[in-house]
Amino acid sequence: MWQGQNTWIHYVKNIIAADISSAIFLASFLRRSNMNKSYLTHLEVIDLQRYKLITKTNKVRAALNESASTPFIFFVGKN
Repeated sequence: MWQGQNTWIHYVKNIIAADISSAIFLASFLRRSNMNKSYLTHLEVIDLQRYKLITKTNKVRAALNESASTPFIFFVGKN
């Protein structure tokens, strides 16, 4: 049924969608998520120096800000 047809289109900012309206929706969702920092609720921080797993949103935000100068801090997505 789908042989020889390219149904996915690659748009700017690495958005791959089947049609233009889906790509616009995804781009607006990603922009809003980035502006509101709502993705922080879906991240955990593994700190190997202190042997801690950080799950609270405000502490994850602080770890993101200080992680450039601190080694052995890893960000993991919750599944």
